[in-house]
Amino acid sequence: MKRNAKAAWSGTIKEGKGSLTAPSGVLDETPYSFQSRFKNEDGKAGTNPEELIAAAHAGCFTMALSKGLGDAGYTVNQLTTKANVALEPDGEGFKIPTVDLTTTVDVPEIGDEELEKIAQDTKENCPVSKVLNAKISLTVKRA
Repeated sequence: MKRNAKAAWSGTIKEGKGSLTAPSGVLDETPYSFQSRFKNEDGKAGTNPEELIAAAHAGCFTMALSKGLGDAGYTVNQLTTKANVALEPDGEGFKIPTVDLTTTVDVPEIGDEELEKIAQDTKENCPVSKVLNAKISLTVKRA
C-alpha cells in the first residue's frame, strides 16, 4: 500500500503561498504559508507540515492502541490522543526534535500497569513513530 499527497508553492519563502492536495479529498488545495507555519495564526493562514504530522501521529497511535488493547482482550470505550510537534531552529534550518503524545483512555477493566505497557509498546511501534526521527514522549490519562 502506498499513499501520496502533492504540495505546490509559488513565491518566496516569506511572501509565497502553497497548497496541499491528497487523493482522499480531505486536503484539496488546502493553503499553507510562512505565516501558517511560523506565526501561529490559529489556522487563519492555512495549515502547516507540523500540524499534519501531529494529526498523522495522533491518528496512527490511537488506531494502533485500539488494536493493542483489543488484541489483549480489552474493550475500548473511547481513546483520544493529542500530539504536540515541536519545531526548533537547527543551524541554518529547522528540525522536529520532539513529539509529545497525550492519550486519554476509557478502558474500564484494564489495570494501570498493563495499560502503560501496551501504550508504550504502541508508541514505539506505530508506523508514524517509526518514521519520525524525533524523541517521542507519551502521557497516558484516564477518562
